Amino acid sequence: MSHFEPNDYINYEKLEKNINIVRKRLDRPLTLSEKIVYGHLDDPAKQEIERGKTYLRLRPDRVAMQDATAQMAMLQFISSGLPKVAVPSTIHCDHLIEAQSGGEKDLQRAKDINQEVYNFLSSAGAKYGVGFWKPGSGIIHQIILENYSYPGVLLIGTDSHTPNGGGLGGICIGVGGADAVDVMAGIPWELKCPKVIGVKLTGKLSGWTSPKDVILKVAGILTVKGGTGAIIEYHGPGVDSISCTGMATICNMGAEIGATTSIFPYNERMKKYLGKTGRADIAALADEFKQHLVPDSGCQYDQVIEINLSELKPHINGPFTPDLAHPVSDIGAVAEKEGWPVDIRVGLIGSCTNSSYEDMGRSAAVAKQALAHGLKCKSKFTITPGSEQIRATIERDGYAKVLREVGGLVLANACGPCIGQWDRKDIKKGEKNTIVTSYNRNFTGRNDANPETHAFVTSPEIVTALSIAGTLKFNPETDYLTGADGKKFKLEAPDADELPKLEFDPGQDTYQYPPKDGSGQHVDVSPTSQRLQLLEPFDKWDGKDLEDMLILIKVKGKCTTDHISAAGPWLKFRGHLDNISNNLLIGAINIENGKANSVRNALTQEFGPVPDTARYYKKMGVKWAVVGDENYGEGSSREHAALEPRHLGGRVIITKSFARIHETNLKKQGLLPLTFADPADYNKIHPVDKLSIVGLKDFAPGKPLKCIIKHPNGSQETIMLNHTFNESQIEWFQAGSALNRMKELQQKSS
Repeated sequence: MSHFEPNDYINYEKLEKNINIVRKRLDRPLTLSEKIVYGHLDDPAKQEIERGKTYLRLRPDRVAMQDATAQMAMLQFISSGLPKVAVPSTIHCDHLIEAQSGGEKDLQRAKDINQEVYNFLSSAGAKYGVGFWKPGSGIIHQIILENYSYPGVLLIGTDSHTPNGGGLGGICIGVGGADAVDVMAGIPWELKCPKVIGVKLTGKLSGWTSPKDVILKVAGILTVKGGTGAIIEYHGPGVDSISCTGMATICNMGAEIGATTSIFPYNERMKKYLGKTGRADIAALADEFKQHLVPDSGCQYDQVIEINLSELKPHINGPFTPDLAHPVSDIGAVAEKEGWPVDIRVGLIGSCTNSSYEDMGRSAAVAKQALAHGLKCKSKFTITPGSEQIRATIERDGYAKVLREVGGLVLANACGPCIGQWDRKDIKKGEKNTIVTSYNRNFTGRNDANPETHAFVTSPEIVTALSIAGTLKFNPETDYLTGADGKKFKLEAPDADELPKLEFDPGQDTYQYPPKDGSGQHVDVSPTSQRLQLLEPFDKWDGKDLEDMLILIKVKGKCTTDHISAAGPWLKFRGHLDNISNNLLIGAINIENGKANSVRNALTQEFGPVPDTARYYKKMGVKWAVVGDENYGEGSSREHAALEPRHLGGRVIITKSFARIHETNLKKQGLLPLTFADPADYNKIHPVDKLSIVGLKDFAPGKPLKCIIKHPNGSQETIMLNHTFNESQIEWFQAGSALNRMKELQQKSS
């Protein structure tokens, strides 16, 4: 399966056996997504299978965790009492490194500041059999692509951009930490049977158009919720014009349309990448089983989108949402019309989405042209290598030197500004400005905590060109720059190798193998720590209806997991539930006053911060609910957005609709995620009302629940609420959490 795990093997024979069982049962051609998902069924002979309806019980091949989410995942695994993980698992240190002055200094600073957390993750990995990638190793998804993903794998990761591995033909799905604990504990993992959206690619990529433009275009078509509950499956003759890492880019940003994951069929570009990353043996095995690693002829998709790559133009999406798509040729005029700043303050390339060797090469190709005419970037410019292997290789091959010479600052091999780990000094908070990035997400305040930063996402080569020009009004396909000699010139479309001509330079060794026997390892969590906190079990359901709950906040508009549990400076508390709960919903807009982090305390009638109000209700023994809008909880997989409301006394989240990962995370922590049977009923609830959820004694799959709204004037009305709980998920609610239920089952079996 990997050079780092010599005793774990790829089992294509089992995949083939399961696929044949399911194909015989369903008696129809299968999509590639179905082959891999159904090929990992716990019981393929008896599992009920209906796209978009039934819950599948699956056996993933492996688990990956980034350091910000691994803390809570490992704390939950410790609480399970199990001695060792049941499947190959890894921890990756990439989220806690703040971009400040450059790679080496920032990395050393992070090691000093986060020593307690890194020691915890390292020792927990050693004790429980989890591989540990040290800080500086790179971004989790690049490490997975280089070492762990392979055609046909079913991998779950505690990060929403885990689908990056679909670029190597795997089903790689972002989940919360509690889901990872299930898999690491050897329990079948539940997933609602996904629908399959087919994206047929024709034509061929060329010129300034890049793989990033494919997903930017798809995001514009499907919007941030159009992929919810579905796998995006790319197919068609155009696929072969995209590099393996380009396919990974497309799959990575599929998270921005709410997709369960995205995938490409196994082909020669993947085989080439496997060979260059030291896995030719896996490619040879995949060749033998290729019929199971591509879709069946005549398979049916729930929806089909067709994109002609020969006609696709470079795109740039934003600001404030990743589905607001514009051709690069139009963005200058649109920005002027909308009043968005056209001067670009900072251009940032890299991130888990676009930090491959090819990405860096194409950006360097643009930079070289500018340097040849005596130009440097007008905007500030930063570069984030995706991994230590990429950093070492672009240093050896001269790309890093070129990018520095054009004005770039090479940051640490980490997430950095993409997740808000950016100590930005060039503007003041509240100052209106524009940045362009090759990242994946651009929610309000996401990169620098400034709500007035207009962030646009595009390809690395377009970021580089725009940073040289310094303005959104520049279109590299048609516009000219003026060189240092006063002569005008036009940038040529960049061309670069998808893989290095020499072998990759692995750089420094940053991997820690788990010992064969970790039982003697000690994992220390100080009771006085401000960074780590052992978990206490949540209270069980008392068997009664939830009556007279107060409304903590009625949210207006978009509410992502960034709004519910902010990242940036709060990342340092990801292992301490009580401390990080002080950021609960501080970014959500209160419909009552149009403000963030200002809600009415129904008991005192005073307005105050959301976390303080929730703590007050908890102290007074009062249960509370949150009312939300569409696609509530989109974005990151962070389960803290579910743990925090549960910790502070919340019981119910009622919305028009949920994002997939967040809905599951809420269920896992014993909360009730419910949706309005009639979305218009959102308008019937007011922040000063009290809510009662009745019928919980008869809580059953597919059976709506009744909500009684009590208004301050004494009147009341009843609305119906839907849910997606199955029988085992109802048991999570009744036990208080999925972890509590796991412990109950362990006690019964012992």
